[in-house]
Amino acid sequence: MRSSLDRSRLQARSITILKLWRGTFFTSFSQPTGLQDTLFVLKLDSGDAFRDIFGESFFGRGFRKPYGLRFCKYKKVSSFQRRIRMVHSHTLGIIAGNRSLPLIFARQARSMGIKKLVAVGFENETDPKLAELVDELIWLRVGQLSKMISAFTDRGVTQCVMVGQISPKNLFDLRPDLRAMTLLFKLKEKNAHTIFGAIANELKKDGVELIEAIPWLEPLMPAGEFRLGPKLSSDQQADLAFGYKIAKEISRLEVGQIVVVKNGTVLAVEGFEGTDKCLARGGELAGKDGGAIAVKVAKEKHDLRFDIPCIGPQTLETCVAARVSVLALEAGRTLLLEPEVCEQLARKHKITLTTVSETKI
Repeated sequence: MRSSLDRSRLQARSITILKLWRGTFFTSFSQPTGLQDTLFVLKLDSGDAFRDIFGESFFGRGFRKPYGLRFCKYKKVSSFQRRIRMVHSHTLGIIAGNRSLPLIFARQARSMGIKKLVAVGFENETDPKLAELVDELIWLRVGQLSKMISAFTDRGVTQCVMVGQISPKNLFDLRPDLRAMTLLFKLKEKNAHTIFGAIANELKKDGVELIEAIPWLEPLMPAGEFRLGPKLSSDQQADLAFGYKIAKEISRLEVGQIVVVKNGTVLAVEGFEGTDKCLARGGELAGKDGGAIAVKVAKEKHDLRFDIPCIGPQTLETCVAARVSVLALEAGRTLLLEPEVCEQLARKHKITLTTVSETKI
């Protein structure tokens, strides 16, 4: 069997077979092109197909027919279940919201082998600097669903990601086109998740799949034992455990993703206003001495296609202004943007930025 994959692009210096499941090889490559530790899925019918792609030499390293597998060294790849797809693509679409995440994603995608990036940006939301990092940037108003889908289909884009926020007020202060009006009319509940989920379904109808951006952004997610700034006191550790429990519960109820606590008391819970205003409100209620602790988590069964929890320098600056002393992120599920700048801010203002998880509580 001849694979349609271009062998010249898959010549790897090293290869590790992770798992064989129903005739599919899950593999991790280290390529000369700089694409590091990216999970590919190759659906092959036999070891001969595997040989076609990777050459005869690999069969001297423990591979045997049928299916070309006699297990060799196992290498753990995080978010393995989420990456059951070929993430190495020549063209990728970006639905770009505000702040720095769309720019960071574009740089990451380029460094990991994406050849062409087509982005749609929104007036008064998307940073115009994104135009310098993508091949095309098409400007829209929030609510122009037909124009957004056409921007991708007219350029041959079959997969896209959604990165960056859209201000909550703009989700309700929009001028929808006919397709968006029809979509909104059919929704029983109108919140960010239901609206973006419905948009994903509309994209799919026209042959454009909305996928997670995590395979490209995961290096920016702090894991356990991460900490910047001062070490926590025993009282702060107790508040952190309390805040984590409350934050997970309000996220389960789809109220918000962040809480601010102090001395075992909940000061603020994120609602429609968003993270920064919640932090400011909680800091104010902590009193003139400050010292509040903020905990940010991801929802259970969080749809990471269109809502990636993240914090960056702006969030830390809000903590400084609100005299919040600790900001804790759920380990492995929250993006840290511009980490060097965040580290400088944490040290300068003696704010602790750390991670939290069930096992750490």
